[in-house]
Amino acid sequence: MTHPDRASRGPTSPGGGAGRGTASVPGEDAITLRRTLLRWAIVAAAVALVLALPEPQGIQERGWTFLAIFTGTMVGLVVQPVPGGAVVLLGVAATAVFGIRPLGTALSGYADPLVWLVLSAFMIARGMIKSGMGRRIALLFVRFLGHTSLGLGYSLAITDGFLASVIPSNSARAGGILFPLTKSISESYDSQPGPTADRLGGFLMPLVYQTDVIVCAMFLTGQASNPLIAAFALQVIGIEISYVTWVLGAIVPGLISLALVPYIIYRAYPPVVKKTPDAARFAGTELQAMGRISRNEWLMLGTFLVILTLWLTTAWHGIDYAVVALLGLGGLLLTGVLTWEDITTERAAWDVFIWYGGLLQLARILTETGITTWFAGATGGLMGGLPWPLVLGALVLVYFYAHYAFASITAHATAMYIPFLTVAIAAGAPPLLTALLLLYFSNLCASLTHYGTTPAPIFFGSRYVSQARWWKIGFLVSVSHVVVWSVFGMTWWKVLGWW
Repeated sequence: MTHPDRASRGPTSPGGGAGRGTASVPGEDAITLRRTLLRWAIVAAAVALVLALPEPQGIQERGWTFLAIFTGTMVGLVVQPVPGGAVVLLGVAATAVFGIRPLGTALSGYADPLVWLVLSAFMIARGMIKSGMGRRIALLFVRFLGHTSLGLGYSLAITDGFLASVIPSNSARAGGILFPLTKSISESYDSQPGPTADRLGGFLMPLVYQTDVIVCAMFLTGQASNPLIAAFALQVIGIEISYVTWVLGAIVPGLISLALVPYIIYRAYPPVVKKTPDAARFAGTELQAMGRISRNEWLMLGTFLVILTLWLTTAWHGIDYAVVALLGLGGLLLTGVLTWEDITTERAAWDVFIWYGGLLQLARILTETGITTWFAGATGGLMGGLPWPLVLGALVLVYFYAHYAFASITAHATAMYIPFLTVAIAAGAPPLLTALLLLYFSNLCASLTHYGTTPAPIFFGSRYVSQARWWKIGFLVSVSHVVVWSVFGMTWWKVLGWW
């Protein structure tokens, strides 16, 4: 299994012929082996480079050795000689093997409530799909708003936003629920990849993906690594970015982006089909075929709303987010909406559990060794005298557009979030303002490419849009994100008194 927010490059080809199993092509095996060895060589070179550098003063004992391990892990997440979860697990094991931390301490990230929050929420996403409630919600929005192509795009975006308030798997939301629906509606208007793509599918596919990126930024549960990024912010600035804080900070710039981006794509690449009454009729027909809401759908919807309500009111009742998620998951198990087999076979959730808990602990160790403090001081000295707005502006732009080099939000944020945050604060930038900008941009930068995060290859792989057009749309949308979240976002956070 690949890293949870990095989709596979393609399906595995089955073997030909009955009883033959999976075919093995020697030439392809040799190529795969060479690629794997090359990727391991890149990881080893990164580790060797760090170890070859002189260790600065002020770093705790074995801190530089840990930096080499951490660097190797980050590079491994990018080039992936093995799946991302395995890379992180090897990094965690290395901290114990080289005596940097006892094994119990090295593994303590897996006891963190945030890890169990994400794991439980992934399982809840399984319930939303299995029960059919996720598809029903999408069809209801399409029936209500889908009378025009632009309204259809907004209806799919609203569906995504509603689900993201609890479900952290953007692959489950966008790839599992919205993509099949988008493809079916496009085909119902005779819009297929190729000459008829621009009738509707060439407009809807990038729109649904781009609005999913915005939704990812709007909620703590928008995508799997958001709680991890919030944990990084807590380590550096000592301020908890809770579920409510995250939503409150994103609500104004997020809604502006959700209103603006579909219109930008509509103006840049308008569909041939402007009116889509058949889409609303299609949704109505599908809802009729689904029949009355089933018992499991009612239970799923009730659980969803209870979890959302408890998360939004944590300040009143004090129940931890993870406890709420575990209670919701327990309710789904007790009522039979989910079975234990559903839990044990949800591979994506367990993959997230492995890399998430490991990265959380690795980042903590990085801070404890004093490396981030040293890095901020050294870099801040090079920027001495520059006003903090200039430093912050340059850093966030570099951070945003560096995502061209990443196929994973997690790898990008883990490699760059803490260093960029510490440098900006050292230059005098307000801590919470900086943390929020980098936090939201960690998601929004996935708009750039057709490999930015998990759903990207799914929608791009539908072949409705060329790579050149996808990248043009991505850059155009990225400019709107930078402007909206920097101007309206910072203004909103000023009104809230956050800087």
